[in-house]
Amino acid sequence: MLHVYLLRHGETAWNADGNRYCGRTDLPLTEKGVLQARTVGSRLAGISFDAIYSSPLRRAVDTALLAGRGMEVKKAPQLIEVDFGSWEGKTKEAFISENEDLWNRWNETPETSRAGGTGETAMEVVLRADDFYQRILQLHDSGNILVVGHNGINRLYLSYKLGMPLRNYRKFFLDNAAVTWFTLDTDGQMVLKCLNGTL
Repeated sequence: MLHVYLLRHGETAWNADGNRYCGRTDLPLTEKGVLQARTVGSRLAGISFDAIYSSPLRRAVDTALLAGRGMEVKKAPQLIEVDFGSWEGKTKEAFISENEDLWNRWNETPETSRAGGTGETAMEVVLRADDFYQRILQLHDSGNILVVGHNGINRLYLSYKLGMPLRNYRKFFLDNAAVTWFTLDTDGQMVLKCLNGTL
């Protein structure tokens, strides 16, 4: 049984500024984000990790380095945040006022609708995330790994694995640097142990 400790990265300036959508924009952590990453690292200090994997974006890599207390961090391109298209850098309120229909389509059928009109579909996101975890299971069929990703991709993947309609992914929230813990068996079946926790 593989134990996965999944983190959302620490705070960025766009998180602090009205929660502006930050997909592929490569922002650093704020001072608060650095502290969050160090704090979660202290909380995870009693767990021995076999490997640490991260989205290639610097806010995730830096969180992984700080939380992992010096362990090597392996960058996984499949873990990059959702491509939000025209929504990038904007608050939800701002882009809804520009084109409410785009938002409504995404909310109703994210599996086939493109975020921001030109970004990814939710199914494209979950399939690349699932590909990452399937590959990881070939390397680690047991033990503990730390994975650092993003709010959008993490919630979509969890929804998919838990059998929820993908349109419901916004019904739960992952705080910056919070811990979500789940297990995966050799068939890829998930059991959620902790959501958005501090352990």
